[in-house]
Amino acid sequence: MKRTFTFKLSKKFFLLILCLSFALSLAAYSINFNIPEANSNSALGEAIPPADYSVSENWAYFGIGEEKDADLFLLCPAVYTKDEYNMSLTDTATKEKFLGALNMERGIYENSTRMFAPYYRQAAMKVYSLDTAEREQFMQIAYQDVSDAFSWYLKNENHGRPIILAGFSQGAEMCYRLLEEYFGNEGLAKQLVAVYALGWPCTEELVREFPQIKPAQSADDTGVVISFDCETEKVEDTVIVPKGIKSFSINPLNWKTDKTPASKEENLGACFTDHSGQILTETKALCGGRS
Repeated sequence: MKRTFTFKLSKKFFLLILCLSFALSLAAYSINFNIPEANSNSALGEAIPPADYSVSENWAYFGIGEEKDADLFLLCPAVYTKDEYNMSLTDTATKEKFLGALNMERGIYENSTRMFAPYYRQAAMKVYSLDTAEREQFMQIAYQDVSDAFSWYLKNENHGRPIILAGFSQGAEMCYRLLEEYFGNEGLAKQLVAVYALGWPCTEELVREFPQIKPAQSADDTGVVISFDCETEKVEDTVIVPKGIKSFSINPLNWKTDKTPASKEENLGACFTDHSGQILTETKALCGGRS
């Protein structure tokens, strides 16, 4: 389709600017990976009623950009740092942070997509101090909202339009879960332009188990996952990529999947924004890198 061609041309622009969203999301909300102890007073396994995505207050963005050719389903990074294990949809202070994080990324997409971004009961940063099995119950609460929102969107708003999924950190993990649950369907998979799942690993295990998860190999691939994580060469173990985990990535500066380095001169630049999305400063050739 002609409209798909537009997104192929736009992809490099998207990726160069997305490098920025990593740093901004972390800086804006002062995320500290010395994660505090989980609050033993919080209820575990408590039944939580489903969110109603037919109501506007459960959407940060809803159909913004009606004239655009493709839809964006954008998932917020982790911003919740309070005592409970999952954010409440009635927590107005955190919802302001949530919206601010999305606004810092919206400039990447808003000229090319009709934007949808649900509020969801994301897991608190402290759940990453738990072991995998214990953490999963809180991630499931977050994902149930994401899945409910996506299901409602498909039934009521998509109407066969091309889809872009995007998220950073916990938002990226939610993108992978959407791919697992929904995009094994061949018809829906054909609507997928690309998935920008950044700051969370596209692991070898995930790709083996779910063939619909296809790592990007070049700049003009479609229906694929674009994944990378910005770290210094000395970092060997993080919350995002634990030591020993092998994952796929692509260099957003030169679109190479091997170790071919990209100089900072290949970087078109970075935009630093406030929580409204207003660009405050722009820096050309900010950094280089390699996969």
